[in-house]
Amino acid sequence: MKTDQTLEVIPLGGLGEFGMHIMAFRAQGQIIVVDAGVMFPDAELLGVDIIVPDIAYLLENKSEVKAIFLTHGHEDHIGALPFILPYLNVPIYGSSFTMGLVKNKLEQHGLLADAVLHTVKAKDQITIGCFTVEFFQVTHSIVDAFGLAIKTPAGTVIHTGDFKIDPAPIDGATFDLHTLAAYGAQGVLALFSDSTNAEHAGHTGSERSVYDRFDSIFRSSKGRVILSCFASSIPRLQLVIDQAKLHNRVVSFLGRRMSDNVETAEELGFLKVPPGLIIRSKEIKHYARQQVCVVAGGCQGEPLSALSRLALDNHKDFKIDEGDTVILSARVIPGNDQAVSRLMDHFYRRRADLYYPDGSYPPLHVSGHGSEEELKLVITLAKPKYFIPIHGMYRMLHRHARLAEKTGAVQEKIIIAESGDIIRFDSTGAEITGKVPVGKVLIDQGSLEEVGEIVIRDRRHISEDGIVVPIIAINKQTGMMETAPELVLRGVKFSDEERLIAESKQLVIDTVNASSVEERGDWNVMKEKIRKELKKYFAKQTAKRPFILPVIMEI
Repeated sequence: MKTDQTLEVIPLGGLGEFGMHIMAFRAQGQIIVVDAGVMFPDAELLGVDIIVPDIAYLLENKSEVKAIFLTHGHEDHIGALPFILPYLNVPIYGSSFTMGLVKNKLEQHGLLADAVLHTVKAKDQITIGCFTVEFFQVTHSIVDAFGLAIKTPAGTVIHTGDFKIDPAPIDGATFDLHTLAAYGAQGVLALFSDSTNAEHAGHTGSERSVYDRFDSIFRSSKGRVILSCFASSIPRLQLVIDQAKLHNRVVSFLGRRMSDNVETAEELGFLKVPPGLIIRSKEIKHYARQQVCVVAGGCQGEPLSALSRLALDNHKDFKIDEGDTVILSARVIPGNDQAVSRLMDHFYRRRADLYYPDGSYPPLHVSGHGSEEELKLVITLAKPKYFIPIHGMYRMLHRHARLAEKTGAVQEKIIIAESGDIIRFDSTGAEITGKVPVGKVLIDQGSLEEVGEIVIRDRRHISEDGIVVPIIAINKQTGMMETAPELVLRGVKFSDEERLIAESKQLVIDTVNASSVEERGDWNVMKEKIRKELKKYFAKQTAKRPFILPVIMEI
């Protein structure tokens, strides 16, 4: 039975899966939301750029939704905002860097003017109805990250966000263990804690541990240094800038998101860049190779990213030369293994010296998530009545739950929940009492239209604009087309169809011929290039967006 002291917590994404973090807290007819993130699609989801959570539950209770609180600025925590705000334009609260990234994102979608954004600092307390939310500092792979202490009618709930416990972070902002311990002493109803590294023993390395490896590589490199990491890893980028200055190199940032994040971080004071150190990519040719450091986006092998273009000798401003040094300073996200492996092969063909995380020490990359000992420390300090592991695949939630059992710090119950579960806290205890609709909404780039399932999206797309299937036969040995491409049209009719087909075939031929041998051997790159060129062509010629499915036959 619901009372004024009842609290319901509903994870709408992020439990039993990677990404798409969003959680609703409901009490006394009011709802606050923590985070609103995206998930990135698998390779087989053709034409899908991002996946956002289904917010049907929030829309059903729209009048109760009062605010969104953000823990930090990673895409899996803020990326869904442009697809949620048109339906739920409520106030948003977050740190200065998080809100800087949010502003950039909303401006790109034409939503900034109507958004209600509030920047908060550590220790700030925001009261919304029956909820009071205090932000406390945590360390993560992105700067300005917070955990949340949420005071509710049922008691205080701690939501850690993503975290690790770095004793010596680059920006000096350490995990506020004192505030966490103080809440633990006062009494914590429930702890919702990050499970991403629950399978990893020991402690996660400090970001500073990467410094010595960077220093060694920069010191020994005779050519250009080309480094790639996640664009949001501002502490890592600070290390790169410090090394470049120390070893008398200028720095050029490649990739839109990388450049935008650097600009935002520098404006807000989170990135310290000496005057004159940053140059534009077209200026690289004016410097000796040993004077240049390039930081490129695309560390997951994304087709047509800055790093992929460099790997394929396809960047407009410079090419990788023998003896240049390439550093991949990022973990490989599950599902991207083959793309990153192909990327590495391309760099080796350029005769570059390649460094990537291989288990050696000092490391080239450290995780932003706490390992077992850090997870146990947080549980021990919080001393919660109830413990709920969040953020990760089900096996990680399970491992985190077993870890919590070993601490002996959980006073009453450990609950392993999944997305959609209603976790109810009241005077009788805590339990999962039901489920709300949850799911994935697949988004095409450049569109705010939400489509519930891929089959529905494909059928609607094809029914409205048809499907175009370019079929190309490429000789595996020579990388050349064996015959002229075929073009199959279904569900679409044009007034000047013969001309369109002829010009489309020529466009495919031109795209293939303009590609390098290595590109022609990488089917993912070629399919994306052909799809992109035909998409632009049909949009310009017909104002339609047919579903384009390139097929490459290996002969």
